[in-house]
Amino acid sequence: MSTIQIGTASWTDKTLLQTSFYPEGVSTPEKRLRFYAEQFSIVEVDSTYYFPPTERNCALWIQRTPPDFTFHIKAYSLLTNHPTRPESLYADLRDQATKRERFLYASHLPESAMDEVWRRFVEALMPLHSSGKLGVVLFQFPQWFVPNDKNRDYIMRCQQRLADFTIAVEFRNGTWMNERTMRFLEQLRIPFTNVDMPQGFRSSMPPTANTTSKQVSYVRFHGRNVDQWDKPHATATPRFAYLYTETELAEWVPRLQDLATRSKQVHVLMNNCYSDHAVTNAKQLAAML
Repeated sequence: MSTIQIGTASWTDKTLLQTSFYPEGVSTPEKRLRFYAEQFSIVEVDSTYYFPPTERNCALWIQRTPPDFTFHIKAYSLLTNHPTRPESLYADLRDQATKRERFLYASHLPESAMDEVWRRFVEALMPLHSSGKLGVVLFQFPQWFVPNDKNRDYIMRCQQRLADFTIAVEFRNGTWMNERTMRFLEQLRIPFTNVDMPQGFRSSMPPTANTTSKQVSYVRFHGRNVDQWDKPHATATPRFAYLYTETELAEWVPRLQDLATRSKQVHVLMNNCYSDHAVTNAKQLAAML
């Protein structure tokens, strides 16, 4: 049975910094990451969804963590068909946008500019890859990314763009949940992201334990905050304000143990990043396992 590693989907969330998770005196980016890495062996970097990663930051993360620490990276929103704030785009590429709107999409940029975005994204992550600390690059697709030949082809092109890395995919549309999708990902050896999340919404995915890669199984916990999940918010934080009970976490113990028999690694990320909910639940689940 493989090792099940558990971490959180951020170590610098504003509401976490307001709790007692970080001891007194642990108040700089360097000290926080070093402390987090003493508690957990993996983390998912959420900030790279909003702003593309930089080579400098990746180099600093390497220096501040143990040799066996793993960083999972969320793909930049522009690469996942999500609306993207223009100010997050590389400054020298912004003038190439064909539309001046509140949000930017890949279709608003010429192909040459998008090629450059992909190139810089990959280049920035190379230090993590070279150091052995890069886990998966997570492509979290929106609700309107539905199963069809065009979107399956896009997933294949994402993998080709990041040929040196391992990508994982997370869907937010239940129509992907079928045998064809699992076969498709299995053939490409792309990990399917299993999730625990609020049910009853268009974006809801069932709590499965699917393995489409023998190398790594990926699981994310979003919380079960039904009241806040589908409401518009200035930030994503209220949606993830949920503290799992031990009974709810225990539901996943046999599922995770089963995944551990089918892939070399099982990585579990608590994305209920509100207050200290994620770190608390991560430690509870680790103790159960």
